[in-house]
Amino acid sequence: MAIQLYNTLTRQKEPFRSMEEGKIKMYVCGPTVYNYIHIGNARPAVVFDMVRRYFEYRGYQVQYVSNFTDVDDKIIKAAEEMGEDVQTIAERFIQAYYDDTGALGVKKADEHPRVTNTMPEIIEFIERLVDKGYAYASEGDVYFRTRKFDGYGKLSHQSVDDLQSGSRIQVGEKKEDPLDFVLWKAAKPGEISWKSKWGQGRPGWHIECSAMVKKYLGDTIDIHAGGQDLSFPHHENEIAQSEALNEKQMANYWIHNGYINIDNEKMSKSLGNFILVHDIIKQFDPEVVRFFIVNAHYRSPINFSDDQLSSAENSLDRIKTTYLNLSHRLSETANLGEETDKWKKEIASHRQLFIEAMDDDFNSANAVAVIFDLVKIANIYLKEKQTRQDVLQAFLDQLDDMGYVLGVHFGQDTLVDDEVDKLIEERIQARKNRDFARADEIREQLKEQNIILEDTPQGTRWKRG
Repeated sequence: MAIQLYNTLTRQKEPFRSMEEGKIKMYVCGPTVYNYIHIGNARPAVVFDMVRRYFEYRGYQVQYVSNFTDVDDKIIKAAEEMGEDVQTIAERFIQAYYDDTGALGVKKADEHPRVTNTMPEIIEFIERLVDKGYAYASEGDVYFRTRKFDGYGKLSHQSVDDLQSGSRIQVGEKKEDPLDFVLWKAAKPGEISWKSKWGQGRPGWHIECSAMVKKYLGDTIDIHAGGQDLSFPHHENEIAQSEALNEKQMANYWIHNGYINIDNEKMSKSLGNFILVHDIIKQFDPEVVRFFIVNAHYRSPINFSDDQLSSAENSLDRIKTTYLNLSHRLSETANLGEETDKWKKEIASHRQLFIEAMDDDFNSANAVAVIFDLVKIANIYLKEKQTRQDVLQAFLDQLDDMGYVLGVHFGQDTLVDDEVDKLIEERIQARKNRDFARADEIREQLKEQNIILEDTPQGTRWKRG
């Protein structure tokens, strides 16, 4: 059965077919780098990293491109407020993005193009749109003639007439039509700018991604992805620009992830309820944050709260505990158990159920449910008086594969016995020194690894939970 995905362009699930067998060209809109990313920015980074991983798991070679918008009104404003130049601000928060998403298990893209490194291609793109009559210059600005592109509104499923009713020409704009959008902005005094035939200026937001898609992936790509908030106007405008110039469909599939609410309210800067990943991962293990994100279907809205993260932490611990117990049993067992295909058939069955869940529009919520069912069966097997190494290893291998797709390492950071003993010795010494804070910290560290301490008159004993 083919992978089915929900295509925003057609508003229905469709079987996925790549343009070239076994290969996928995928572009994901990246951040505007003027601050640390918030949890809303993290969701597409995590979600589409998971989609990429699943395609790889199914044997595809994915050419994955995700951009940085490193020149923009917001970056210019941040630079002015901080008394630094635009490049310094952008570089700082690009590195912060790598740090934060890396902590969340997001693999780097094959290419992370920047707007400032794509300026010749952007300017050429605009020039060709002007030559074809799809764009026009006006007092140093360049605008796209929206009505000239017949397919405008096909992604957001809005007609030009409906869009017209809510459009107005703002003071200072030199448009022919309220629906026209900017491709090139004339520079204001002191702003960062580039030379063009229309004068000094910089690109509009939408043209940047069109140019980067064309440069790094070509005229038509398999998948274009991003947050739901980008579907209009950003992605709608990308389609108009790219298809007007190239006279080809820009992307065969458009995928958008749902919103994140904060304590049951839509996240917005006006409400002041956006939360930075930089701060979240100081309080919660980044792997827990990732597990929270993938534990819901990517198109569904999800509610972010400390309680929800704590619940995700407890759920992840259940899987990790079983993984740890399987590993521990594997290290001390021989192939003494009864040779039977029963357990391996169960494992194979759950592998197929996992694939069926992910094939159904990357339904990671159902995939996680399959993992918990496999964990339940593994725990039943662990109660057997005699177990076999090959079966234990098969459980571990399957959990590893499922964890890879979700981007969560169920066996990561487990402590071997010698490391546990060293930490216990350190805790004993801390208590002798009356450093109770450190002693408590070690106890919590071990607890997170599912290691339970028991202080007795004969000394400290420990066991795996």
